[in-house]
Amino acid sequence: MEFYNKVGKVAIGSRLRMLTEKITEDASYIYSLYDIDMQPKWFPVFYVLSQGEEKTITAIAKEIGHSHPSVSKIISEMSKKGLVIEKKDKADGRRNVVKLSKSGKEVTLKIEDQYTDIASAIDQISEQTRNDLWKAIEEWEFILEQKSLLIRVKEQQKLRESQKVEIIPYTSKYQHAFRDLNEEWISTHFKMEAADYKALDDPEGYILDKGGRIFVALYNQQPLGVCALVKMDDHDYDYELAKMAVSPLAQGKSIGWLLGQAIIAEAKKLGAAKIYLESNTLLKPAINLYHKLGFNKVAGRTTPYERCNIQMELAIV
Repeated sequence: MEFYNKVGKVAIGSRLRMLTEKITEDASYIYSLYDIDMQPKWFPVFYVLSQGEEKTITAIAKEIGHSHPSVSKIISEMSKKGLVIEKKDKADGRRNVVKLSKSGKEVTLKIEDQYTDIASAIDQISEQTRNDLWKAIEEWEFILEQKSLLIRVKEQQKLRESQKVEIIPYTSKYQHAFRDLNEEWISTHFKMEAADYKALDDPEGYILDKGGRIFVALYNQQPLGVCALVKMDDHDYDYELAKMAVSPLAQGKSIGWLLGQAIIAEAKKLGAAKIYLESNTLLKPAINLYHKLGFNKVAGRTTPYERCNIQMELAIV
């Protein structure tokens, strides 16, 4: 165990597998001890059928939390050992039902003493420990059902990567990045339009000189994301969130989220009451991001962009 104590939590899968293998190996000998010819992996299926009701493979799989192919394979193996009988369902000839054979039912009687002795042995182990493993497993299963380990690791990866991102005000040295990043994503999904060229060819004159702002996201000092806050000549809105673009190389680093927050914070500083934006529903990640930032859909307005089919606003509190 010295290795696992040294490695720690990152080896949780390997350590649990080792514990499982140890218990499974003992389980094989335990069945032999009680003169029962059964493999440990068959037990969940056997136990369900030992309750007396014939069931379909689908019903068994659902009850024990296994896949249909896995249960089907186990049924095939148990059938070869003469423990189960598989036959057509009288009510629905398109599906098969499974039940214990005569030999299988005999096992249900022989295994009762094994159940008793195993339960007592487990209680003995529990008495020698400070932690209740069974309750801990239940807790872990419940928590992982809500959010898997994979999702949690992805979240931590995203959080760690986002801490390397720096959001800075635009300067002329980033003009090429501002244009290139926007042109890349627009050309990937749609086509460049006249309104795009106006903003991207002259961001100082079109955005900054009119009271707007542009932010650049640096990752390892490389500009991988940009976003603009454009001053609007509109009685309903003060500013528009526009020209947000993130390099495909920077996915999963929360750059869009960080840029959006920077834009909103700047709008608050400027005294804005509402921010407006235009997008397209094909861009589901972007729409999800805008919702997360607090934007809500509004009725359609006149737009210079052919690609726009959704408009949203954020009321700044």
